[in-house]
Amino acid sequence: MVEINKMFKIKSLGERKYISPLLEKFESNDIFISDKERLFYKPFLDKYDETETFELAGPREYLYFDPKKVTPAIVTCGGLSPGLNDVIRSVVMESHYRYGIKHVLGIRYGYNGLNEENKLRPLKLTPDKVGNIHKQGGTILGSSRGGTDDIPKLVKTLKKWGVDILYAVGGDGTLRGAHKIYEEAERIDYKLSVIGIPKTIDNDISYIQRTFGFDTAFSKAVESISSAHVEAIGAPNGIGLVKLMGRHSGFIAATATLAMNDVNYILIPESPFDIEGKNGFLEYLETRLRRRGHAVICVAEGAGQEILTKDESSQKRDASGNLVLADIGLYLKKKIKEYFNKQNKKVNIKYIDPSYIIRSAPANPNDSVFCILLGQHAVHAAMSGKTDMIIGKWNEQFTHLPIELAVSKRKQVDIKSSFWHSVLEATGQPINMLSTDKNDKD
Repeated sequence: MVEINKMFKIKSLGERKYISPLLEKFESNDIFISDKERLFYKPFLDKYDETETFELAGPREYLYFDPKKVTPAIVTCGGLSPGLNDVIRSVVMESHYRYGIKHVLGIRYGYNGLNEENKLRPLKLTPDKVGNIHKQGGTILGSSRGGTDDIPKLVKTLKKWGVDILYAVGGDGTLRGAHKIYEEAERIDYKLSVIGIPKTIDNDISYIQRTFGFDTAFSKAVESISSAHVEAIGAPNGIGLVKLMGRHSGFIAATATLAMNDVNYILIPESPFDIEGKNGFLEYLETRLRRRGHAVICVAEGAGQEILTKDESSQKRDASGNLVLADIGLYLKKKIKEYFNKQNKKVNIKYIDPSYIIRSAPANPNDSVFCILLGQHAVHAAMSGKTDMIIGKWNEQFTHLPIELAVSKRKQVDIKSSFWHSVLEATGQPINMLSTDKNDKD
């Protein structure tokens, strides 16, 4: 048998002794996945590495946990994202109807709900309680950032409540917290299955195609771009400026730009640019207005941070440890006004920031399907005793992925890729907007 790269190996709590109830329900073992079935990470021949393979997700014929005795819990952390309620519902429904588990504990307000000092008792989630939650945005459990300063205290609470499985739904910070919980549980020999379900509208988790919420996010972003375009063409020298989420990765802005195809300039964190100077952004914007009379600009929130004023606020961190970003949208609006005022040229700028409208929206149908499948696969993995892993998707196949590998680096737009080149073709903007005028840059 080919050796598996250790980075891709999935941990297990131990021997599986219990036959899956799915065998009786489906009357066939064809539905089960073997741990030996694997998916190549690098599908292209020139990058081929037979040791880098993902374990496939799916139900296992034998389980580690006895479905009659297991107690699962689910926690949602970080910022809101479309699809959170869909995932909660999927986990509860799969646990109850497929494995016969009476209820799932719902941890309230993120990892802070595991600190008993906060007096947040968990909810008992049953099919009746989650039946219609997928129709609304947000999360019925509430969410918060941080709460992982005292991991032993959180693990102590889980053990006290008799939790055997923890489903951690969130992004990079949530997954790092989940890994620490696994490590502490292992240290005290507490058999806890920790399964991550990756959530971030930024789509910046490595080794997976996409995170849930992303599809809805860029679809909703398209509406804002459309509005910006209408406003821009409806006024002389009209400029529609849209700021979208994307702290370090510009996938929402880039994908929405491709989908709408009305954007003339897109600015993302991965592609450095200068605002002023020869061949800088403002010079190209001036040319565009002179030629066409209007322009639409789409900027990701993390773009251009290196050129913004480095004041104290830009160095602060939120409860998840993320740097608090300076506002590139308002900064651009200000610089555009100043630039054209110096030329006595009137411009009409319409600034749109739909961030929280996008985050709080219910999942679209495509994301809803994705969330249901993620939840189902999470339950299958947990019941078989898998731990310290997330459910991912790669080359249209659902996979098991070690948490450490998922958070080992951040996924970003490759500005040398065909995807980014397609975005540039759609906008018509130059490949490079770095100023050649060093004096202006300084």
